[in-house]
Amino acid sequence: MKLSRYFRAHSESYQAEIDDLTSDSEGHNVLNKRLEEKRRQIDFLVMMMDESPEMLASAFHRGFSFSHAATMVKLIGMEPDAFPAWSTLGNAIQLAPWAKKLAERVLGEPNGARFLTVTACLEYLYAHGDGTAPAPAEPSGQDDQREDGDNGGEDEDGNRDEIGDDRDLDEAGGDWMEQQGFDRKS
Repeated sequence: MKLSRYFRAHSESYQAEIDDLTSDSEGHNVLNKRLEEKRRQIDFLVMMMDESPEMLASAFHRGFSFSHAATMVKLIGMEPDAFPAWSTLGNAIQLAPWAKKLAERVLGEPNGARFLTVTACLEYLYAHGDGTAPAPAEPSGQDDQREDGDNGGEDEDGNRDEIGDDRDLDEAGGDWMEQQGFDRKS
């Protein structure tokens, strides 16, 4: 899967939001309880749909089903401004009955239709992987190169640099913790 810059940036945030909702400080699974709380807060959360979409999108967690994977793969490769109209995606994306009620509220907002497509894409990525796995080779036989020139931690022979990957993960984790207000571990 090739992710657009938008979904490359937001899929991790969505994953982190769901992970954060999943368990309490004692390690108990409280996901269903917290999702219900989010759904009751919809009127407040719609104010965050443009700035922090994962905050509202998580209220729709497990509310989508996807019947046309090719459409979803195409959507996650697009920037939100290029999305087709929400009303045209009914063959590919279905909402659970409870999620339809939330969607009605969101569709009342100026960017609501675009937001629902974003949310469906984030949920699709959550359920089917975040797109960081190597993509299958293109039919032309050319290797898939990332837009930023990063070879995903592989050397020129295609071997993974596992020590570098661990450092990258530690560094990224430290950056994230620092952004959350914690001191970086030494």
